[in-house]
Amino acid sequence: MKTVHQTDRSASMRKSPSDVPRPPDGVTARLRQLRVALVHDWLVTLGGADRVLLALHEVFPQAPVFVGLHDLRRLPDSFRQLDVRATWLQQIPGAAQRHRLLVPLMPLAFGHLVLRGYDVVISSSHACAHSVSVPGALHICYCHTPMRYAWDLRGEYLAALPGVARPAARLMLAWLRRRDRAAAEGVDQFIANSQHVASRIRRHYGREATVIYPPVDTEFFTPTGDPAEESTQSSQSAQSSRSTAESSGDRADREDFYLVVSRLVPYKRVDVAVEAFNRLDRRLVIVGDGPERGRLQSMSGPHVRFVGELGDAALRRYYRQCRALVFPGEEDFGLVPVEAQACGRPVIAYRRGGALESVAPGVTGIFFAEQTPDALMAGIRAAEATTFDAAAIRRHTMQFSQQRFTVQIAEFVAAALTQSRSRAVARSGPSESRITNHESP
Repeated sequence: MKTVHQTDRSASMRKSPSDVPRPPDGVTARLRQLRVALVHDWLVTLGGADRVLLALHEVFPQAPVFVGLHDLRRLPDSFRQLDVRATWLQQIPGAAQRHRLLVPLMPLAFGHLVLRGYDVVISSSHACAHSVSVPGALHICYCHTPMRYAWDLRGEYLAALPGVARPAARLMLAWLRRRDRAAAEGVDQFIANSQHVASRIRRHYGREATVIYPPVDTEFFTPTGDPAEESTQSSQSAQSSRSTAESSGDRADREDFYLVVSRLVPYKRVDVAVEAFNRLDRRLVIVGDGPERGRLQSMSGPHVRFVGELGDAALRRYYRQCRALVFPGEEDFGLVPVEAQACGRPVIAYRRGGALESVAPGVTGIFFAEQTPDALMAGIRAAEATTFDAAAIRRHTMQFSQQRFTVQIAEFVAAALTQSRSRAVARSGPSESRITNHESP
């Protein structure tokens, strides 16, 4: 594998302030007048959906954030600056540590959460946040996916349970599906994070969705930084991770390793990557943590190294220096491949899910067809036979920038609100129409 670095072209891609997409001034002024609330499933461990919540809050910085439960101590400082308000689930001792066990209660908790006095409520949902009641407000759901364990991963969830527990689990999942479908009927408009998820929304809810891709901080995730920054970050990263991530002669600055960045849970299929690299004469670094870590470490050979969770600066360094990112799971969208591409690195991805929308085959990465070690090994060899242009990879990610996300969300909310008010005027009749139009902002 060869990645061509063309610094002159990379520099030319840096946008001046006038080039950055922005909402029209009229849209921005109108949004500032709105009373907006954000709703999110939970805030416990940092994931892609939580980063999207922060991006939504940047569009609506005055909005409170309602969650099922939270443990803000485990999250970056940016989350502790939000006005976070939890449901009654927060009062259950140890709720944050066992939040997934409380999912059957979440439709009830959110269903009893009645948000009054808002113009717009935006639920950021991959579970139950869209179950919230919003009388008199426009309800927009940014759907990361319909609840996985009730719909698309139902079989895998049941298979992981002891046989004696499955009958009760089937009844619980059937109830969750009924509640989930009923909650979807209370949503005025859906946004999906990918075409892949839009098709799920159509299949499970019978609703159409507008696709707005999640944002990546393309100003932070870059192929290179200035020399002083690089030197400082390299030193800090080495000091903070020397005991677990690096030893002499085993530095992450030689572009001789492949990279996995993932929560270590079964559906991410990190085991496929571990098995493949056990059989290859290639190094694999795995960034992330989770309940699967012990099992994965026990099956790992000498070429596989686990470094745990990293801060953004250290993670960026690994992105910049890896040969390629390996992405073996089927994701709803997947921010990690976009972050790696923003750093100019190619991606070797399973040919399913959101990766089909974020990776351009032959230009920014390579697909493999099956979640098997053999298929992944073939993908790695194909990538090694391909020459990639770091500038072209980077350029591809501009469609996923924070600025573009802000513009698309702002324009979508403004248009949805106009449409909602037009329908209300049409229902109210001609005489009330004049009053409504006069009083509208």
